[in-house]
Amino acid sequence: MDSVLAALYAVGSLVLGQEAPPAPWHPVDALGRVLILLVGGALVARRVAPVPVLAVVVALWLGYIGCGYWPVVNSPAVLLALYAVAAAHRTRTAAVCAAAVGAAWLVAGLLGGRYTALPAVAVQAVAFPGVVAFLGRTAGVSAERSRRLAELTDRLRAEQELRAERAVTEERVRIARELHDVVAHHMSMVSLQAGMAGYVVEADPATAKGALETIAATSREALEELRRLLALLRVGPEHGPDEAAEYAPAPGLDRLEELVRRVRAAGVPTELRLEGTPFRLPPGMDLCAYRVVQEALTNVLRHAGPAAAVVLVRYAARTLTVRVTDDGSRPAVPDGASTGGHGLIGMHERAKIYRGTVSAGPRAGGGFEVELRLPAPHAAGGEPVGRPSP
Repeated sequence: MDSVLAALYAVGSLVLGQEAPPAPWHPVDALGRVLILLVGGALVARRVAPVPVLAVVVALWLGYIGCGYWPVVNSPAVLLALYAVAAAHRTRTAAVCAAAVGAAWLVAGLLGGRYTALPAVAVQAVAFPGVVAFLGRTAGVSAERSRRLAELTDRLRAEQELRAERAVTEERVRIARELHDVVAHHMSMVSLQAGMAGYVVEADPATAKGALETIAATSREALEELRRLLALLRVGPEHGPDEAAEYAPAPGLDRLEELVRRVRAAGVPTELRLEGTPFRLPPGMDLCAYRVVQEALTNVLRHAGPAAAVVLVRYAARTLTVRVTDDGSRPAVPDGASTGGHGLIGMHERAKIYRGTVSAGPRAGGGFEVELRLPAPHAAGGEPVGRPSP
């Protein structure tokens, strides 16, 4: 672009130089044409080295005028070079260069002698460089602002992509935690019932039949929950609200009775106690409490040996407390020690989302205790806390 502009300028100046100049200037000859071409050639690098190009153009222009040629022919090149300086440099540099161009303009007027109106030349020496410098500086500021906005846009786009990747990672972790809870609990139930059915199948067919029925019901529920989790991965913008609504909701505290019945059927006497006036929980918090109870009872089935368990749900004014205790003959092994940390660690992660806490450890009188404390959703002005579960 700069090369084309320089070539067009050189052609235009050569055409203008063919006109008869006013007195006392000489017509353009071979030397004048060479100077015009040199000025045009210097303009090619005006954005690469603006200040040196301006110096060269002013020097050639003064030499052109000193040879007696009409100053108007090469004056646009000086203003164009000044514009490039003002667009690329700070205001101070632009002002100094504009002053230098104004001084050169005055010199050109003085070389015209009595044929030049000095007051008009003085006005031009101030006005032309000043206006060109102002326009160039304005364009430079706009270009710099556009560049910074482009950089900011790129950074924001990168941050959005990073946030999207984090959101995907968090969702995968959540799905993995859900899958762990579902598979660990239901498969523990199926394993215990299958072992009991195999043990009493000949001696007590009725008990074996009941165990098989429990296996069937537990398997169906596990498949339903797995199907719900996988459906969450499939539902996207292309699915309508009616189609998304067909998937079963996540379990909550209202399904604790069913959970306790399954644990009883697996051979662990379990009691469910409710204290206080129940209040409605946000879906995510409800699922969090349910999963903690499910994980704690699964650990009782796996590690506590012959034991009885108690599930206590206490609704208080500012806190929801869920406590699972057992009286096993040996303390329950923390699930993180056997499964790589997906059990108790998962409980703590779930509780953190809703500003809650989880404590787990052996009881003083034997057995194990897991306690979840969550802030009541109506304790801070009635607004749910934490992030909702999809």
